[in-house]
Amino acid sequence: MSGPGRTLAIMRIGIVILPDQRWWEARRRWAQVDEWGFDHAWTYDHLGWRDLVDGPWFDSWTTLTAAAGVTSRVKLGTLVASPNFRHPAAFARQVTALDDVSDGRVLLGLGAGGIGFDSAVLG
Repeated sequence: MSGPGRTLAIMRIGIVILPDQRWWEARRRWAQVDEWGFDHAWTYDHLGWRDLVDGPWFDSWTTLTAAAGVTSRVKLGTLVASPNFRHPAAFARQVTALDDVSDGRVLLGLGAGGIGFDSAVLG
């Protein structure tokens, strides 16, 4: 409710889409997210996923760039992007390019990463 002394509470709803499907399938997922009215859509910035090691696992930034091409409204991002995988200057360029392609819809979360599957892959 709004009015004197009241504020309007807005709930924003997001979704996570794993980068584990070939684009012909993933494309439909990303387009549906925009059509269904989600406010933000995320994917994981991991080198792989232990339980899905036998299937495809695609790069988060390439996936988000492709998603920007089939969406027009939903904000796009990684849950936590790890600086352990890439040089900071190159990473800044990737994020800047995606922000341009998506017309300013990038949400960027940065974190140190964890001690899970990615650290085992990297040694």
